[in-house]
Amino acid sequence: MERLQKVMAQAGVASRRQSEEWIRQGLVKVNGQLVTTLGVKVDPTSDVIEVKGKRIQLESKRMFLFYKPLQVITSMSDPQGRRVVADFFRHIPERVYPVGRLDYDTEGLLLVTNDGELANRLTHPRYKVAKQYVATVKGRPNREVLKQLQNGVLLEDGVTLPAQVRLLESSPKQSKLELTIYEGRNRQVRRMCDAVGHPVIHLKRTRFAFLTLKGLKPGQFRELTQSEMTHLNKILRER
Repeated sequence: MERLQKVMAQAGVASRRQSEEWIRQGLVKVNGQLVTTLGVKVDPTSDVIEVKGKRIQLESKRMFLFYKPLQVITSMSDPQGRRVVADFFRHIPERVYPVGRLDYDTEGLLLVTNDGELANRLTHPRYKVAKQYVATVKGRPNREVLKQLQNGVLLEDGVTLPAQVRLLESSPKQSKLELTIYEGRNRQVRRMCDAVGHPVIHLKRTRFAFLTLKGLKPGQFRELTQSEMTHLNKILRER
């Protein structure tokens, strides 16, 4: 027996948090009975679970590593008709969705999955999963600026956690930084660089945990191997 919202998340219906909200809103039935309170446990192998009038089916858990191109929305739809992540996964039968976000004007590594439980843990601040970026910034950051980025930058939503920062290239007009952060605030790297006086010109996420873009071109994706999935879960268990 497992909690209803966990089963919903495992079925790829939504994240656990969204599943909880739908339960509260009276959008979920178990064996024909409306459920509006959290904590209800179900047997996913025998109970009939309906969300918004449709019966859910447990899907095989899948995780993809996607090289998100520039000018693609990290969403499954867009009212303005712009390209979205879903456009690249049309032939995947499972309902998959992005793990976290990458800005429209940021390219690079994005995980896409139908495992809501794992997606929630990968993006939750308590697990501090490493995310590495290469940022081309205006100007030439000095040692004091690099130290400030490493120790934490004061933003409108608080001081950032310590980061790993390395200067890759440097010139008076623009420089290239490698930054590894352990939280996922909205547009965090861009805001950090803005705060120290070196706005981002171009940004690319190159690593998520131990995963990299090796072998992929923009718009391409591959499914994680069983070994990679085991390693990913091991990292989360140790934190």
